[in-house]
Amino acid sequence: MSRLTVDALAVDLGGHRVLQDVAIEVDEGALAVIVGPSGCGKSTLLRAVAGLVRPVAGRIQLDETTLSDGSTFVAPERRRVGWVPQAASLFPHLTVTQNVAFGLGGSRWGGGRRRAQRSPLPEKLLELTGLSDLAGRFPDQLSGGQAQRVALARALAAEPDLLLLDEPFAALDPQLRAELRDDLAAMLRRLGVTAVLVTHDQGEALLVADSVIVMREGATVQQATPFEAYRSPASAWTAAFLGEANFLDGIAQGGRATTPLGEVSLTSDAVGPVSVMLRPEQLTLGPEGISVRVTRVRYGGHDAIVELSTTDGRSLLARVHADSVPAVGDVTAAQASGIGVAYPAAPS
Repeated sequence: MSRLTVDALAVDLGGHRVLQDVAIEVDEGALAVIVGPSGCGKSTLLRAVAGLVRPVAGRIQLDETTLSDGSTFVAPERRRVGWVPQAASLFPHLTVTQNVAFGLGGSRWGGGRRRAQRSPLPEKLLELTGLSDLAGRFPDQLSGGQAQRVALARALAAEPDLLLLDEPFAALDPQLRAELRDDLAAMLRRLGVTAVLVTHDQGEALLVADSVIVMREGATVQQATPFEAYRSPASAWTAAFLGEANFLDGIAQGGRATTPLGEVSLTSDAVGPVSVMLRPEQLTLGPEGISVRVTRVRYGGHDAIVELSTTDGRSLLARVHADSVPAVGDVTAAQASGIGVAYPAAPS
């Protein structure tokens, strides 16, 4: 498998610039997950890496091989890049085993259909993806999750240097989506496959990624580990996009800031007026802090998001364990209990 590098990438479609100055790096064997609002260019980035669209600027490289730059453009079929689309797109007249074996046509072993029929690889991939018992079925006899597993096995049969997955779980119900997502991440790590996954689900990205890539308006705005992306977002916009957040006016002096919820330690030094971001789990409800009233409770199973209102009309969010959820209308107190991130104060 290979390390992917994309640098200063720009793509035009229909006379419009849809990607501008995109830069990402995916380590060998890592799973990178791209998130961003609809229309921000996530799928276009995948298509550019696959060679399905031609960039107008920038460089795409797998290890030491340049796939695209100002003077080079490697055809899609020569890139050794696997693709798993949102729709499984299986051949309806072929069985599960035959669909998977079809992928051997692009493997480094070569040999075409006859080689694919003799290869033990399809059977190994069916076992790995939990499809051995379905080997003789046709696509119309499969569930959506089973079909996506076949599509994944077919892509892996070609032994790609890089695997691209464009929202492969989008059409699945939540429980099946979670099961397939977790199985996929575990399998890719077991095989050491370098992969890039596009999703609309920020929580999904934080759960499975080695590296989270956040995009906005055709550009990459942050690439970091899930922990860094969630706890130290590059901007207030990124913070709000990746999860629920509180933004408090504050005055910073070095590594600390004074806020309405008390003094807060900061991830980096700042001076003067700032906006301090705290996640809901970084607020503590109890006898100490500023007075707040519970206006709504959103249960999430093992925990809940509690919506709060201060005496001066500001809104706050706190995450609490399900065993200690206050009732709507209760008056309690809130204070900060974590390390905040300081951003420039919004103009008055």
